[in-house]
Amino acid sequence: MAEKPMWEQIGSGFVQHYYQQFDTDRVKLSELYTDASCLTWEGEGFQGKSAIMTKLSSLPFQSIQHSITAQDHHPTPDSCVMSMVMGQLKADQDQVMGFQQVFLLKNVDNKWVCTNDMFRLALHNFGA
Repeated sequence: MAEKPMWEQIGSGFVQHYYQQFDTDRVKLSELYTDASCLTWEGEGFQGKSAIMTKLSSLPFQSIQHSITAQDHHPTPDSCVMSMVMGQLKADQDQVMGFQQVFLLKNVDNKWVCTNDMFRLALHNFGA
């Protein structure tokens, strides 16, 4: 079996690390963002490491567990990696919910950081 392309190795490594940190100690996610990073969480925008971490730290659950069901990674023309993740999460005693998340990763000072992050629960409101 051929070795995965470098961008897939980078993307899948980042995804594994991100959700492990998210599920065990969200504060450690700050290492993955920069002051120029952007997050869109359920349609609400945040810019900069401080604003992003304030949002992630204020999410209203005590425990969470993510299960990744699919992930795709692409190289970009400017040497970044775009990652799309689909999965399920369980927060506290809530029902299991689907989610999608997209990351744009950039190598800054020999470290891969998330410059752009978009998250949505897979909820459908057909009555709206």
